Amino acid sequence: MSYMTTLERQLSLATEISAVNTRAEFAQVLVKVARAYGFRHITLLLAPAPESVLLKALVIETTLPSAYFSQFDRARIMRFPMLAMGMSESALPRSWSLLDSSSAEIFPNELSKLLHHFGIPTGVAVPAYTRDGERILFWLAGDRPLLAQTELNELTIAILHLLDAYHRTQHSKLPEHTPLSAREREVVRWTAQGKTSIEIGQILSLSDHTVNAYMTSAIKKLDCVNRTQLVAKAIRMKLIN
Repeated sequence: MSYMTTLERQLSLATEISAVNTRAEFAQVLVKVARAYGFRHITLLLAPAPESVLLKALVIETTLPSAYFSQFDRARIMRFPMLAMGMSESALPRSWSLLDSSSAEIFPNELSKLLHHFGIPTGVAVPAYTRDGERILFWLAGDRPLLAQTELNELTIAILHLLDAYHRTQHSKLPEHTPLSAREREVVRWTAQGKTSIEIGQILSLSDHTVNAYMTSAIKKLDCVNRTQLVAKAIRMKLIN
């Protein structure tokens, strides 16, 4: 790629990102950034802590299908050290490709199989910190070749622009949310711990139908599209712990 083409891409993305003011626009521009660098998917998530159990509970925004996170958590992959996926305390971006022997060797078999199954053997994770001090990760995934250092440097700059847009949309959106009821928070909290509706019903002495009703209500109140996004948003807003 020529220098001029690279510069044009940087300017184009920076312009689009700077115009983002809503959560929907932020989700759209995430996709554009991923595609600009040849990736199929992009995920924004809270960085896992040592006690983290479920990946789906950390997701803020993603284009990956929910089946990926379900299979990841079902295989209990979070129990493995997160290796070269940029989930350590390092402030540096990390890139990998399962097509590269040096990367493939350090991935647990369960994770390697999952990444191949969803057609995302190549990835890069760029860490950042929110204004509240939370560590987050921008994770791009696809089947392109490993990023060159110049591309990685350029992508890191784009991520800094995305971080500014995330802060704008996050703080403008939060006041609009209706607080969850105590029972809704209980249901979401147990969901974050990997419990099914039937299991939650048994714990709270409710029918699974009632549990699903509370879940649907919470999804609407927090303007989410599914349980994965609901749990991630509830954690980020500190509605559950």
